[in-house]
Amino acid sequence: MEFDFSWLLLGLPLAFVLGWVASRFDLRQWRLENRQAPKAYFKGLNFLLNEQQDQAIDAFIEAVQNDPDTSELHFALGNLFRRRGEYERAVRVHEHLLSRADLSTTDRERAQHALALDFLKAGLLDRAEAALHKLEGTPFESQARLALLAIYERSRDWADAAAIALRMDNAGQGRFNTRQAHYLCEQALSLAAQKDVPGALELLRQALQTAPEAPRAYLETARLLAGQGQTEAACETLEKMADTTPTHLPLAVHDLVTHAAAVGRLQAVLQRLEASYLQSPSLDVLDGLVALQQAMGMPPQQARERYVRHLEREPSLVAAARWIASERLEHEQFHPQIQRALDHAVKPLTRYRCAACGFEAKQHFWQCPGCQSWDSYPARRVEEL
Repeated sequence: MEFDFSWLLLGLPLAFVLGWVASRFDLRQWRLENRQAPKAYFKGLNFLLNEQQDQAIDAFIEAVQNDPDTSELHFALGNLFRRRGEYERAVRVHEHLLSRADLSTTDRERAQHALALDFLKAGLLDRAEAALHKLEGTPFESQARLALLAIYERSRDWADAAAIALRMDNAGQGRFNTRQAHYLCEQALSLAAQKDVPGALELLRQALQTAPEAPRAYLETARLLAGQGQTEAACETLEKMADTTPTHLPLAVHDLVTHAAAVGRLQAVLQRLEASYLQSPSLDVLDGLVALQQAMGMPPQQARERYVRHLEREPSLVAAARWIASERLEHEQFHPQIQRALDHAVKPLTRYRCAACGFEAKQHFWQCPGCQSWDSYPARRVEEL
């Protein structure tokens, strides 16, 4: 049987036409998909710039569906979910990225960091800690250590916080001597609460060696010594603090006056407070001077004249209220009501205010309860700022 070449001649053009049609279809499909992905992406970007996050998320989801291999879209979508507080969805997006075998090392490290932030924002501190530890040796190492430090401080895990701070210090990420001293003070307070005073004093000694300019260790040491009946040693510790960090003397005035009266060092402490007040007038130092002079036998009325002399230097509602409290008024029968009104008015002025966030408190804090900043509370009252 002879082969009919006429069919071959007819089949070749037909195959060529069918191949050309198929290629054109694939090319049009590819172009269509590529048009749809950027279009959805730019639509999402436009919504994001206009702070329309719901519409932006919908647009990014559409873009991811059109091109599921695009990691940048996943990052954008995950960050949007986190900003909206949808942490579970953000975690799923970033875990999906990490599960991809074709993800580059750079994107994998970036996804790991994003996942750690998801856990951190969601308050899942254990999972955040584990995720942050995986960032050691990556470009996100510094940020991860800062986040770990915040976690350990928040959970009051002072030993781990000290270890991280030491690594950051050694890596040149900043100076953490003062913060290390705070960690030692916190551990010392825990030991003191457990009646381990010698152990607490040893930690405070280490804190003083770590940061001799930090006042907290002096104050905590003096309080522990006074509690053990070592009043003279407590007084000497506070006087040393006054020499080392004179700006924080107002925090120690009350204890210093009490200890000085107990060990007979009133005159020496009076001279120290006089010098401090002349250099930088302070309400707490002023109160200490009045209390000292009364303890030395000066009539209360005469001692309280210091408040009037303070008013000559600078206006102070607090000083005026404390002076009026011991004065006899022309209409003395109204004195209690007037004094109550003055005391109520000066209460906000006697608070301490965080310089970082403005959080006010009746007592001085070494770490702000509001913003968690260390040493952000000046040793002066609101009226003096």
